[in-house]
Amino acid sequence: MTQRHHLTETNHKSLLLKPVLIGAVIALLLIALFLIPIQDPNPEWGKFWMVRPFILVTLAGAIGGAVYHFMAKMGPQTGWKKTVTVIASILIYVIGLWIGTVLGLDGTLWD
Repeated sequence: MTQRHHLTETNHKSLLLKPVLIGAVIALLLIALFLIPIQDPNPEWGKFWMVRPFILVTLAGAIGGAVYHFMAKMGPQTGWKKTVTVIASILIYVIGLWIGTVLGLDGTLWD
């Protein structure tokens, strides 16, 4: 008699996709809070000046979500070490989001 083993396949791309999307959406909402209220932009900025900040900040948020995913997978799973890993991941996310915001708004709102 042979015993059947049901191997479960996990889609690693979908596991990574969730924190990347969460990070990107948070970043997109935060930059939208800064950009949407602007009624009369400087004419020197051009017609599509909002595209650059939206793209760069959203990418920075997505990369921050990926960093969180990888640190959570490679780091310890229990105890105070996990807490330190989560706090470090959040700190890296915030710093990356700040750098993405500065790069995105350089030459427009932050000249």
